Amino acid sequence: MKHLLLVEDDTDLGNVMQHYLEAHEFEVELCRDGFEGWQSFQRSEFDLCILDIMMPEMDGFDLAKRIKNLNDEVPFIFLTAKDQKVDRLTGLALGADDYITKPFEIDELVLRIQNILRRTARSNSVELQQIGNFLFDRSNLLLKGNQKEFSLTLQEAKLLQLLLDNKNEVVTRKAILTRLWGENDYFAGRSMDVFISRLRKYLKSDRNVQIENRRGVGFALKVKE
Repeated sequence: MKHLLLVEDDTDLGNVMQHYLEAHEFEVELCRDGFEGWQSFQRSEFDLCILDIMMPEMDGFDLAKRIKNLNDEVPFIFLTAKDQKVDRLTGLALGADDYITKPFEIDELVLRIQNILRRTARSNSVELQQIGNFLFDRSNLLLKGNQKEFSLTLQEAKLLQLLLDNKNEVVTRKAILTRLWGENDYFAGRSMDVFISRLRKYLKSDRNVQIENRRGVGFALKVKE
């Protein structure tokens, strides 16, 4: 059974979320503020954290920073009543795996949690993955090959993993933006294009590896065996 940390200061919403998630066979520890959430995280091991942003004692952003400093591998989702671009960008910059604006359908939250846990399990099951002449060390955020070693940002690693999971197939721009940036809009799209350019630069020494752009559709990581 997967163990979830839920930090939500809205009493009614927190109770509903806890009961619904437990009905879907998750073990849920519910905390009412950021400080209580931080204490719980230090005491127990969690498979995923769900963090409200606007909370007393310690907000969700500060809590996420502490969590990432203690354990960078734990995925987390932000919940917020705000629909502001600056909050989304701040959350994603902290390495959030998803970002959900209230009000939301709780069934959607369950699906997003399940998708993140499946993706995390798949990523953690393979320590080194071959990409042409390169070895992708996802857990240590490293790309090694042709006598070079590149240190990846967490977002670069997530993007490369997504393309690698769908090797030789097109992943749509919408799918990438929704999953990794949480928003399919102009600014997120420009940010994604920058990350694609960086990955192309890292991989350019191997002619058998290319990130192809299907204009207006998406990207495909092409690897000639």
